[in-house]
Order: sequence, then structure tokens, then C-alpha cells
Amino acid sequence: MTDSTLSMPSPRAVDPASATHTRRGEAKPFDAILFASFGGPDGQDDVIPFLRNVTRGRGIPDERLEEVAGHYRALGGRSPITAQNETMIAALEQELAGRGIDLPIYFGNRNWAPYNDDAVRALHGDGHRHALGLVTSAFSSYSSCRQYREDFGMVLEETGLAGEVSIDKVRVYFNHPGFLEPVVDGVGSALASLVAEGHDADRIAVLFSTHSVPTSMAEASGPEETRVEGSGGWYVEQHLSACRWVMEQLDDDAPELPDWQLVYQSRSGAPHIPWLEPDVNDVIAQLAADDTADAVVVVPIGFVTDHVEVIWDLDTEAKETAEEKGLAFRRVATSGEDPRFIAALADLVQERLDAQFPRRVVTDFGGTPDVCGVNCCVGRLCRPTTSAVDSAADVDRARAAAAAGASS
Repeated sequence: MTDSTLSMPSPRAVDPASATHTRRGEAKPFDAILFASFGGPDGQDDVIPFLRNVTRGRGIPDERLEEVAGHYRALGGRSPITAQNETMIAALEQELAGRGIDLPIYFGNRNWAPYNDDAVRALHGDGHRHALGLVTSAFSSYSSCRQYREDFGMVLEETGLAGEVSIDKVRVYFNHPGFLEPVVDGVGSALASLVAEGHDADRIAVLFSTHSVPTSMAEASGPEETRVEGSGGWYVEQHLSACRWVMEQLDDDAPELPDWQLVYQSRSGAPHIPWLEPDVNDVIAQLAADDTADAVVVVPIGFVTDHVEVIWDLDTEAKETAEEKGLAFRRVATSGEDPRFIAALADLVQERLDAQFPRRVVTDFGGTPDVCGVNCCVGRLCRPTTSAVDSAADVDRARAAAAAGASS
């Protein structure tokens, strides 16, 4: 196995039995679910306004946004993510009903309608006071976990519902078998199809792909006590543990497993700022140059659904790179609408409703907490959050910073 991330120092070892991994959330009479996602444009006229929302505060001009807009415009300007989420919500409603769980689901997004604040106003208007937050990101980092907690905290502040409505985010779920088992099946099927076409297993490369983030964000992922300068933090560690588990499950069916590595995609931002590498396209090109593979299996392990970043960055760009270099290409589907993943989401809800409900966890990373630790996945700015041991302090600091800024 080769992986450039393995050269990074590992995050500080923390006992998996400690509160860092096992901290449980407060028992509450939860009466609603807030299903929160990234959002996506509904048509060509929405693309630039949507991208402005995504990049708000960064001062990126529209001409630069148009470079990314082309990915959406090639799909008619409409992201598939909203329809995918609606399908998942409908399936989750059925799954919960089958378990005798009667919780209404409200759908909100970070960057496009329906927005989180509309969803929170709606659930409050319907008489609900304690919501569970389910998000469409499985791993720990600022953008995939803490920012959602900040979204919830800021929405409660902005709507004036802080103290009246609570939103508790469920744990990150990269280590739930319902998220990973569909991936195992997808990798196994892709390898079998390539072998059936005459490719030797030792000439197939498995590339687990996830969203690249700034190395500083990766380093800050995870609670304060796990942080090690120069490491990939919990973000990289969790991905690697998920990849290892997936490949281990294939041992019986494919004893001669190919090499695998963790790669990255969808890099953005200023070129002088270091982001996690290597890029999936660079790796495909290098495999061809080194003549170490005849085929690649690309696995979007870091994503929940087949949205634009999967369709464009992998099905379009990575596939084109492989074809240009003469390599056969397979792309594994995300877990999204698989019944096992929907059941996993229901498990995450039931965990918080019933303290005796078994928590299903696989991978060598250990468990993940309901309530994040101090400064977990902290970003550049301090904003109010929910579901963290430092939430109250975050709110106080954010208010003090806002007051100081207003008086200056």
C-alpha cells in the first residue's frame, strides 16, 4: 500500500475508551429531526448566487466562480443533491415508522433553499423544541462537522430561538457498518468486473477519494487533546481507518487484493495555501507513467451521495484522465440511497432516543462521541455551536468578539 498521508505524524493517541471517543449527549425529549445538507442550485440562474453563498466572506470575484459554475452548468445548472436528499428523507421516514419512531423530519441546507433557518422556524412553529441534527457528512473536520454545529448555533441566535429550541447533532458516522458495507460491495463488484475482463488483480489500483481540505483544517480536525502539528488529524485518520476496514472485508472473496491509497479531489482556494494531496488525477497519471497499473477503481469514500463533485470530478475528469493514459476505469457508487445506509441513519437517531440501543461501530479508529471535545475541528473564527463541551464558551466568545467589533 502507498499513501502520501502516511508520512504525516499520527494524531496524539487517545484511549478509545476515554470521553474523547465515548462522550454521550444529554438525554432530551427529542421531538423532531433536522436533516441538514450543503445545498445546490435548482437551475442556471441559481448557479452564481449559490456559489456566492458557498464562498461568502472570501471576496472571490464572479469570474473565478464561473470556473466552478461550468461543472453545474454542464448538468443543466441543477445539482442532483436536493433530489437525492429528498429521496433519502422519504426512505428514512419509512424506516423510522417501521421502528415505531414518530419524529417529523425537517430539511434545511447551508447554502441554498430550503435553508436551515426556514427549517428551524418551521419545526418551532409546529411546536417542536428538541431537534436531532442529521447531516450529510460522515467525517470529522471543520467543513464536514463543526461548521454544521456552527450553522445550528447561528440559526438559533439569528431566529431568536436560542434557549427555546435545542439542536443536538448526532455523532459522525464514517465508522457505522451501514455506511461502509455498501462501499465494500461496490469495490468487490468493480474488482470482479475488471478481473473478468482479463485484468490481473495486482495491476489494478484502488483509489479511495475524498474532498481535499487545507492542511491546517485537517491538522485541526478532532478535539484539542488529539492535535499534533503536521498531522492529518482525525480527518485523515478516520478516512484511512475506513479504507482499511473496507479492504479487510474483501479478503475472503479476493485473497489477492490490489494496492490501495487515499487520494483527494475538488481542491479550491489560493494556490499558495497547502491542501491535502495527492490529487486523484495526478495519481492516475503517475500510475500510468510508472506502468504499475492497467486499471483503476475510484471509490468516493468521503461522500454520501453522487452529487456534482462526484459526477464532475470523478465521472468526468478522473475518468478522462484514466482514458487518456490508457487505464480501464471503474467508479464505485456512494452509499446514499442504499437501504443499509438509511438504516444506519435511523440507528443514529435511535441511539439518542434510547441509551440502551446498541451503537454499531467498526474500523480500528474506535467510537465517536455525541458531544465534541474542546476546540474540536475549530476554524479560523469562533462562532456559536451546538453539541460540544465548549459550546457555551463559544457563544460567549463570539458575542464578545461581535460586541468588540461593533464598538471599534
